[in-house]
Amino acid sequence: MVLNTHFINKKNASIFTVWLFHLSALIGIYLGHFDWFIAKTPINLLVLSALLVLNFPIDTPKKLGIAAVFFFAGMAIEWVGVHYGFLFGEYVYGANLGIKIDGVPLLIGVNWALLTFASAAIAARIFRHPAAKILFGAALMVFLDLFIEVAAPPLDFWIWTLGDAPLRNYVSWFGFAALFHLIYHRSRIKGDFTFSLHLYLAQLVFFAYFFGVYRL
Repeated sequence: MVLNTHFINKKNASIFTVWLFHLSALIGIYLGHFDWFIAKTPINLLVLSALLVLNFPIDTPKKLGIAAVFFFAGMAIEWVGVHYGFLFGEYVYGANLGIKIDGVPLLIGVNWALLTFASAAIAARIFRHPAAKILFGAALMVFLDLFIEVAAPPLDFWIWTLGDAPLRNYVSWFGFAALFHLIYHRSRIKGDFTFSLHLYLAQLVFFAYFFGVYRL
């Protein structure tokens, strides 16, 4: 049998890895290995980030600079959110997102950058008008967050003081996401649509499972 070398390439191998990580975790959790798989969340996010860097790709000083802006801005926003509570509501981070700096996991900053790049590449393929790209990209991030918020407490990612995420969480998410997308599109950088779409959908499927378990 002759392997199709056009099919087995960097991007397809990366997409396979993304789905392998997410589906393996769902199967393992379903079979009763919840704690083992959820404890590996930092590894999963780091692998996803490395694959995004490789496939987007983030390979120029401009792209690296924009990624750094999203990381540090995300960390700053979350620090204000955790310590003052007026942006998103009152919440605290749990143990499963890894190392924290003053109560905020470093991976949260990574996640802000990861989701912004992925959703921006998707929006750029669907829309041409800059405002539509920005609004749709921000909406993609908030839509995913709707599912993440249900999963976050049982996964020990973060916990809301009042039990559920308040409306202002989603309003603030949309506002900051739109700002990040504005920065992205003003910088005129471009990224790979196919990999970004699979990255987004894999996370959506993963967190939708928990939405089904805990809310349906």
